[in-house]
Amino acid sequence: MGTVQGGLAPVLLLAGVLTGCGESPEEDPKASATAQAEGATGGAGATGTAAKSGGTIGAAGSACELPVTFDIAKGWKAKAVDSGAASGGSGGADDEFAQEVADAILHQGPVTAACEIDAKPAGHIGFLRVWTGSPADADARTVLRAFVAAEDNTSKEKYRTFKAGDLSGVEVEYLYTSKLLDEVKKERALAVSTPDGPVVLHLGGMDTEEHEAMLPAYELAKHTLRVA
Repeated sequence: MGTVQGGLAPVLLLAGVLTGCGESPEEDPKASATAQAEGATGGAGATGTAAKSGGTIGAAGSACELPVTFDIAKGWKAKAVDSGAASGGSGGADDEFAQEVADAILHQGPVTAACEIDAKPAGHIGFLRVWTGSPADADARTVLRAFVAAEDNTSKEKYRTFKAGDLSGVEVEYLYTSKLLDEVKKERALAVSTPDGPVVLHLGGMDTEEHEAMLPAYELAKHTLRVA
């Protein structure tokens, strides 16, 4: 099983292991000003409209504590993912199977799910997900290629480099073929290296139309990305 996709079972299982720390991020005037400045230089997605900042996550005390900080779009809601929440059962066969399924969903290639940012409160169907890895996996391009390879059913990958503040990273656009839904849709992801390990941001969406509608939020996150 690859990444968390549009299938109902994987999404419901992932929702079941989310922690309760889904409070809205605090408004950060400095971050918002940065987002507006960055948005003017490429923060808009396919709609041509830059996303307004709804606050910053990643720092200690925010909805998701991460090796990086970035702005999330106004109306989007962040929750931390507890990758250990599925463990601790009675040890029976059912618990072992549940753990295997949870591991398959929560881990993709060299990284582990750390944060899920839901677009539904803003009127879209999809998520911006954050994945983190070990400091030993330092090369962003290698990590990103492994992440995409682990998703399966991907094609037409296009990689490129980008800069955000003092960070340099790698971004990829590609097509994902859903066997469950029998459709092909666009997805994209980026990876950066930090002293605490690599970070991957992934934007999916129910379909290509939703994906493109959410691009301004993805671009906002990318252009405000900083080491925590």
